[in-house]
Amino acid sequence: MEKNLLSFTFLIIILLHSSEMGQGQKRNIPINVGVVLDMDTLVGRLGFSCISMALSDFYASNTGSNYKTRIVLNNRDSQGDVIRAASSALDLLKNVEVQAILGPVSSMQADFIIDLGEKVHVPIISFSATSPSLSAIRSGYFIRSTQNDSSQVKAISSIVKAFGWRQVVPIYIDNEFGEGIIPFLTDALEEVNTHVPYRSVIPPSATDDQLVAELYKLMTMQTRVFIVHMSTSLGARFFIKAKELGMLSEGYAWIITDSLANWLNSFDPLVIDSMQGVIGVKPHVPQTKELEDFTERWKMKFQENNPMVKNPQMNVFGLWAYDSATALAMAVEKVGESNLGFQKSNVSRNSTDLDNIGVSNNGPMLLQEILSTRFKGISGEFKIFNGQLQSQAYQIVNVIGTRAKEVGFWTMESGLVRQLNLKNSNSRNSLGTIVWPSFTTTPPKGWMIPTSGKRLRILVPVKDGFSEFVKVTRDASTNTTKVTGYCIDIFDAVVASLPYAVQYDYIPFSTSDGKSAGTYNELIYQVNLGKYDAAVGDITIVANRSQYVDFSLPFTESGVSMVVPIKDNRSKNAWVFLKPLTWDLWLTSFLFFVLIGVLIWILEHRINQEFRGPPSHQVGTLFWFAFSTMVFAHREKIVSNLARFVLIIWFLVVLILTQAYTASLTSMLTVQQLQPTITSVNELIKNNEYVGYQEGSFVLELLTRMGFDKSRLLVYNSVDELSQLFIKGSKNGGIAAAFDEIPYIKLFMSKYCSKYTVVQPTYKTDGFGFVFPIGSPLVPDISRAVLNVTEDDAMTKIEDSWFQDSSVCSDTSTSLTSNSLGMESFWGLFLMVGVAAALAFIIYLVLFLHEHQNITTNSQLSVSQKIQQLMQNFNNKDLRSHTFRSIEVQVQTNRDGDGSKSMMVLSPHSDNAGIPFSLPLQVPQTPRSSTATQDQLEPSREDFSSDQLDISIGPSPNQPHD
Repeated sequence: MEKNLLSFTFLIIILLHSSEMGQGQKRNIPINVGVVLDMDTLVGRLGFSCISMALSDFYASNTGSNYKTRIVLNNRDSQGDVIRAASSALDLLKNVEVQAILGPVSSMQADFIIDLGEKVHVPIISFSATSPSLSAIRSGYFIRSTQNDSSQVKAISSIVKAFGWRQVVPIYIDNEFGEGIIPFLTDALEEVNTHVPYRSVIPPSATDDQLVAELYKLMTMQTRVFIVHMSTSLGARFFIKAKELGMLSEGYAWIITDSLANWLNSFDPLVIDSMQGVIGVKPHVPQTKELEDFTERWKMKFQENNPMVKNPQMNVFGLWAYDSATALAMAVEKVGESNLGFQKSNVSRNSTDLDNIGVSNNGPMLLQEILSTRFKGISGEFKIFNGQLQSQAYQIVNVIGTRAKEVGFWTMESGLVRQLNLKNSNSRNSLGTIVWPSFTTTPPKGWMIPTSGKRLRILVPVKDGFSEFVKVTRDASTNTTKVTGYCIDIFDAVVASLPYAVQYDYIPFSTSDGKSAGTYNELIYQVNLGKYDAAVGDITIVANRSQYVDFSLPFTESGVSMVVPIKDNRSKNAWVFLKPLTWDLWLTSFLFFVLIGVLIWILEHRINQEFRGPPSHQVGTLFWFAFSTMVFAHREKIVSNLARFVLIIWFLVVLILTQAYTASLTSMLTVQQLQPTITSVNELIKNNEYVGYQEGSFVLELLTRMGFDKSRLLVYNSVDELSQLFIKGSKNGGIAAAFDEIPYIKLFMSKYCSKYTVVQPTYKTDGFGFVFPIGSPLVPDISRAVLNVTEDDAMTKIEDSWFQDSSVCSDTSTSLTSNSLGMESFWGLFLMVGVAAALAFIIYLVLFLHEHQNITTNSQLSVSQKIQQLMQNFNNKDLRSHTFRSIEVQVQTNRDGDGSKSMMVLSPHSDNAGIPFSLPLQVPQTPRSSTATQDQLEPSREDFSSDQLDISIGPSPNQPHD
């Protein structure tokens, strides 16, 4: 009984479950979705298998979610044909009324199908059509669930920039897929200053012979950096042929786009062997556990369905196909089961199948749901923006051995980095070690002289004069030309120092009769047009020329100067003695002489008898003493310490000033006998003088910018012709001055140094340089070689061989440009003596006022009375000074035998030794013995005239005579 009950219960459960399953199946609304893929290709089979697994995994993981819709795939094989792909899409839209189409594989097939989707409002979702020309702007119903090819060009240009390659040749397939990336790639390369000299276009159906012919053409070029953007089948054959021709050897650099880099793990070993050393960029896919599990499951299922494919490998296109199908299933479920049909319009009898399709009712809603779908897929973050999958980081790989080794990453934020979490600059050090072709770790230069290529054609100017720089000699008998000169020898030496051999020929820039074919600007333009590989000669580096060509580093001195005749002014200038000093220095010196004289008089007047006397005498003494210090001829004795302090500083200034004046005057009277006839450009313009310039030189443009009238400019072609123009003079059809570059001027001065001189200033230019087309890889190597040659003895030998006498008058111009001495050379000395004088005067004034503070503090006196008494005291002698009390004497009065009185002056420093003198007149009574200073005796002697005072000088009568 229990067994029967148990069996009955189990039966009821089974019936209920079957009922629920039946009801669930009834709720699953089939949604037709078209799939247009090329099932003959690996990407087509890979994509379809991933789409199938995506739908199976999606619905299996959402069995309990009450999903009402189920996508039903309707597969069509395009067989790699554009027309078949379009007809397949048309069939799906018309007969099946699919709500969306997954595919097609190629950009060429998608080009027409997306127009169908736009017309019938059906989303077209492609996970492998990467051409930038297929954009959402063209069709709002086209969804690119893959990354645009243009998103990788920044990563490629960063690699090119990191290794300093200046020329790159893109090699791409001649279809919409290949051409779509080129505009973006060339723009990205231009941003890093890299030039594209040639584009190699390979037909989609190119034979091996066509590939070899194109590779031979690339071998004859100088560029050795190639960017390859092809389909997998064509790219595999291309690299095999390049390997056979030796183009995967040292010196070459190959970069492949993600169209090939994504399939490196699927290539045949023979193809991988031919790609050793190649660098590739491909989208970075984060490694997750879900990705590993899916890859293992996919391999097993794919191997079952495709037993002929050995060791299948998953790549990013399969992952994008998986995520695209998942996103579509999500969007379909959100839209639901309503409005699944197509709204057909009234059509005429002559309408086409396209007109009979109608418009999808569900299309706009489904499109918006797909565009708004966000989730984390197995390929990374799935997010559609502007109709396409957002680009993430790119992985940089290097083909080594049997696999592609990761060497770094590129992101928009950080550029090239070794790891994604690092920030670094876009340099080669940001990447890991790269093994280049021929298994070398040394980065290729990216450019070399081809062994089987043409010789470089070097253009040289043809000129009549200044042949020391460039000279073209034509041999009429052999119809050959020989090019010599200083610039030619420099270029030969520079090329010889390069680390590789360069073969070249000099081509004169001349007409059929051997004359010059144009100006230097026209010569440079020929290089810009690509008719010549370089130009060598006395070609000056200037800004406007650098817009059309690239210059090497200069190999000569730079600058433009003015040459004028010189004249002897020595016998014509009677005031030459005033020229050593400028007027402000003369005036300053005079004022300081007077200042020092006044200050010394102030400091010495009260204590020094030599600075006293009548006013006229004092003024004369003041000026005499002041100016006599100039030659140290003063005789006055200085007794004040403050005055001595000031004079010590002043004598130093006078000594330096006089010595400098003497040296400058001597130079003017001996060396500077010759003066330029013109001293400035303004003088030439003001006097409307004629000026010369070398024919064909850029100096003409310089002169017109300086304000010279073109009618007043005359040309010359040689050193002698320039001299003849100077001899004629500006008033007789000649010139008053000439402007030219320093190398030409040095050559001219070496021959006519005694007649002409160079007048400053020098107008800045960059000297002579070698000319190359813009972006030429030769420029950095030539520039480095120029530095090596100019720093070597070879440069000196070349200069000596062409300009042996150029240094004879090399210092003439400097001797003629000496200027008068000015205050800027001596203001420090005058400042020093001024400070000393001010300090001495302040100290003296403070001491004087302190000494007479009884006057300054007397409140009963007015200010004018105080000043008057101070001036009166200043005019009196300072009797307390040691100069007026240095001798104390004793005066003894005696009566002689004749009744007259006599006075005996006794020195206190001797034993009763004295000077007796007799006074015939009465002498005022004085004490027999008293002491007086010399100043006290002096007024009493002045009271007597010479006939009243009889002074006898002799020994004291009480002291025996020695």
